[in-house]
Amino acid sequence: MSKKKFVLRISERTMASVEKWAADEFRSVNGQLEWMITKVLRDHRRLRHEVEDASSEKENIAEK
Repeated sequence: MSKKKFVLRISERTMASVEKWAADEFRSVNGQLEWMITKVLRDHRRLRHEVEDASSEKENIAEK
């Protein structure tokens, strides 16, 4: 999977909170931001492959 680079503007207070959380979880700040974004997208069913996986799972259950 390729990754896209981008610039993020974030308040110092928010960044300090992300840095603290990342350190608490033994992740880099970049890794923490990726995890946070992925979690929110997954929780709100906004990841394309997550939606497709859920549909396939429902079809498999219906077939049984």
